[in-house]
Amino acid sequence: MRLAGKCGIFIIRLFSGENTIFFRCLMQNLTRWGGALLELSQFQNVPDSKKMILDAISKLEEALEASPSKHDTLWCLGNAHTSHAFLTPDQDEAKVYFEKAAQYFEQAVEADPQNELYKKSLEVAAKAPELHMEIHKHGFAQQAMGAGPSASTTTKQQGTKKKKSSDLKYDIFGWIILAVGIVAWVGFAKSHLPPPPPR
Repeated sequence: MRLAGKCGIFIIRLFSGENTIFFRCLMQNLTRWGGALLELSQFQNVPDSKKMILDAISKLEEALEASPSKHDTLWCLGNAHTSHAFLTPDQDEAKVYFEKAAQYFEQAVEADPQNELYKKSLEVAAKAPELHMEIHKHGFAQQAMGAGPSASTTTKQQGTKKKKSSDLKYDIFGWIILAVGIVAWVGFAKSHLPPPPPR
């Protein structure tokens, strides 16, 4: 983290205290900023996406330094590390990001044990390394990242490969987003079940 960010948080704590409206708004805005960067990263090419995810992690960690028990920031950090792991082709490097994500999801569950979405995220995080291995085993991620074999020399063929690669990347991200959405929806639905009828 940059020294300026740490000094800024120290100054904010020194002059405003954690209970002031200014401090809470600042931390909430850092969390939203990190979340927005994370969402926007899904529409970029892989190198730009990784850069945006790392920027999101930086903002979220800055918010977390100021308020370590903020459960929504912890959950967003878990999502950011999961996204970064899926974009990392190396299994060992991705495993480190998946482990960090699981730690953040676990902390979010500890901070808000009633939140079903956090619990589901923690369950899904345990299965994510297997999914990552399958994706990369079948070469889908290589094609999405543009690292697949390139034998064509004409611009027309290169344009077609780029389009196919881009389409595949959006397909993969679309399925991932759909899976996360379904898990969130199921978690939300389970947490809002109607009471059982009286006997």
